[in-house]
Amino acid sequence: MKRAALAVVSVLTLTSALTACSGGADTPSGGTATTTPKAKQITPEQRLAKAVVTKDDLPGYNVDEPDTEYAFATSSDQVKVDKPGCAPLALAMNQLPLGKPQADLTRSAGAGLGKESTYITLASYEPAAEAGSLLAGLAKAVSECGGGFTAKAGRNSTVYDSVTAEKGTAPGAVAFRATTPFRGITHTVRTQVVRDGDVLALYFSVNGFAIADSRRPSDARIPAEVVKAQEAKLAK
Repeated sequence: MKRAALAVVSVLTLTSALTACSGGADTPSGGTATTTPKAKQITPEQRLAKAVVTKDDLPGYNVDEPDTEYAFATSSDQVKVDKPGCAPLALAMNQLPLGKPQADLTRSAGAGLGKESTYITLASYEPAAEAGSLLAGLAKAVSECGGGFTAKAGRNSTVYDSVTAEKGTAPGAVAFRATTPFRGITHTVRTQVVRDGDVLALYFSVNGFAIADSRRPSDARIPAEVVKAQEAKLAK
């Protein structure tokens, strides 16, 4: 069973080189042609850091960077599944980006002890069309993996009994729920992935407290306000 999970946005390159000369002859006699300096470039990592939600964007939530100590896996290549076509689902449900992004980051948003946590993973891609292709691949995996699958990473292993498509809270989202047993109790986790240009925003909700308690089932849901806040910030 996976332990508490942790895992983006592409680069917006701002360059502007303006010259005052046309054909190199428009400078005053004896003068020197002047150019404005290039605008400072923003790296993919910096862009994501600005785009991800913070506590100020989500009143009532604690927004933190997850501790990788308890991650199911810390990189996509560590994850192995018994059904290869289900790999995108395993990545999405373990806060790992799809494909090979330029940059990615993850934050956890929780509303208090005993409630579900929602993990937000942002990943950016170049070219932007790759984000659309990966989202389509995820949708295909949802339709093909309804009977469940098993994911492993090192000594960690998680069995997913079922995968069911759902309607997302954002336009164009790929959303699904999955059930996973732990010590004889079934828990439901939910995932939603939304594309914003060259960025995929991945949301995953799990009630880790209920799973650790081992005495009651859980049915985690992705809070609409979390998705709304993150999508609004990406749209800026």
